[in-house]
Amino acid sequence: MRQRIAIRLLTSAALAAVLSLGVVAGVNAEDAAKTAGDAGNTETFNADSVTTFSGAFLAARTADVDHDYETAIALYKKALAIEPGNPEIRQRLMISLLLNGDIKEGVKYANDLKGDPSVERITTIVRGMDAVRRDDYKSAEAILKYKGPNDLDRMMNDLLLAWARVGAGRGKEALTMVEKMKGPDWFRIFQNYNAGAIAIATGDVKSARKHLNDAVLDKEGGATAPDTFMRAVMALARLEATQGNKQKALDAVSVGDNLLPNYAPLNALRDSIEKGEKQEQQVKTAAEGAAGVLFSVGGALNRDGAEDIVSLYLQTAKALDPNSADTLVLLGGIAEKQNQMDRAIALYKKVPENSPMRRISELQLGLALAQGGKVDEARKHLQALIASDPKDIRSYLAYGSVLSDAKDYEAMAANYDKAVQVIGPIPGRANWSVFFQRGIAYERLKKWDQAEPNFRKALELNPDQPQVLNYLGYSWIDMNRNLDEGLGMIKKAVELRPDDGYIIDSLGWAYFRLNRFDDAVDELERAAQIKAGDATINDHLGDAYWRVGRKLEAVYQWNRALASEPEAAEIPKIKDKVANGLPPASDDAKAADKKQPDPAPVTPPPVDKKS
Repeated sequence: MRQRIAIRLLTSAALAAVLSLGVVAGVNAEDAAKTAGDAGNTETFNADSVTTFSGAFLAARTADVDHDYETAIALYKKALAIEPGNPEIRQRLMISLLLNGDIKEGVKYANDLKGDPSVERITTIVRGMDAVRRDDYKSAEAILKYKGPNDLDRMMNDLLLAWARVGAGRGKEALTMVEKMKGPDWFRIFQNYNAGAIAIATGDVKSARKHLNDAVLDKEGGATAPDTFMRAVMALARLEATQGNKQKALDAVSVGDNLLPNYAPLNALRDSIEKGEKQEQQVKTAAEGAAGVLFSVGGALNRDGAEDIVSLYLQTAKALDPNSADTLVLLGGIAEKQNQMDRAIALYKKVPENSPMRRISELQLGLALAQGGKVDEARKHLQALIASDPKDIRSYLAYGSVLSDAKDYEAMAANYDKAVQVIGPIPGRANWSVFFQRGIAYERLKKWDQAEPNFRKALELNPDQPQVLNYLGYSWIDMNRNLDEGLGMIKKAVELRPDDGYIIDSLGWAYFRLNRFDDAVDELERAAQIKAGDATINDHLGDAYWRVGRKLEAVYQWNRALASEPEAAEIPKIKDKVANGLPPASDDAKAADKKQPDPAPVTPPPVDKKS
């Protein structure tokens, strides 16, 4: 865990700064603001209608913030047409092109900007990888040399340089170079995997086996970079199978299972090895090796707030290895987080049909369709997936998620009834979410006698699952049942998820329902700090403030709730409280009963891309 945090902090500050959106001098604020406002409606906005540099810039920046790269590209080009020499606009245009996957055009700007030190890290990577893509390894080697202070940048450049030497036919030299790399402990997983892959590419089985075994035995490295670890596991398994060592190959697969159980590509590899099928390595060329370096670093850095940096690495990897399923799926997930569903859908559709990750991409495609407003299409798509493999529980979870968002609880309950039938009489720990979601469906249908046994079953399978503890505990308190046990469950959920604002909100609201208003204020203030601007939490905090006599603050919180787009049914209730406050405390239970908020926003678990 510490190493994973450390490697994230080692991202080049210069690279992060370049990818952030800065301010360009000379922008007329009034003109730009008007154009930016027009650009907010991308369905009707026409970049050709922009006539000023200021308007084009700020509208492009607005599109950039929204990750609408196609609109941003058109507007940056418009700004450049008006002011051709502006370096900041050229930088932003290059970055938008790269993040949109337009690598070939992005390379043109990277070549133009290669002397600009503020984007040197980006132009070096992009130009170097373009040279590898064109088999111009001499140019790649000249471009990829790095003498800076950043450990991550140095490691990445050295590994990319090594693969360029592989492409140039100097594989032994490349292997020696990687073996001699020096750096912090977290280097090892990347160093050993790439050394093993290079040794395989050059036919050095002994060295390949040594380095891949070292990578597979590196538990800390597996936690730092699980994607790289799994690539090492599968490369070793394929190597041993090719050498006729079937049991050693299966043993390597088992090591991978310990880190990521039910990882779909690993399951497929095991089946293939057991059948005695011929094995082909994932990395066979210099371009695929270099793409793997970029994918590995991107995967290790992947977290909230780092999407642009990760996307830059992954899009460059995709240009080198366009059929890499794991790169496509990871890019699709980032597009979903950025609410760019059309881009996510397009990426999921590109996953090769023969890939073990194809079904994962199909499941994610169904979810992305629903999130993009194509709910009927999503339902048909996921129903077809269930029909194609009725035993795949992931399909029921994905379909149930769509039904939950659509508030079709009858269909949701029926869906999970079928899933429970498929699971059979002896469910495993991994099936807790099926029972949890079935419990939610029946609770929403006001069939508590059917809901409660499902929540209890989910806790039996996974006793420390915070969502279940929170949901069941709050439900009991809301119904004035099992009060001590219910409060204990919510407290335990908070202990397990101390930074989850929604679960803390449940604890605060539980205290409110129990007339422990001072305790409610303490917890709800904490929830509001974590989830600032959440309508439900602000509404709850306003109620708690009113009960402890802090009436001005209560009205302020209710107004904040109204400004935070609450559900339509809550708006008149909140407006009434702003005008009249809460009813007397004796009527509080009745008022709370009318409200009955969720114990926390509950979203069915996403399809696990590792399973």
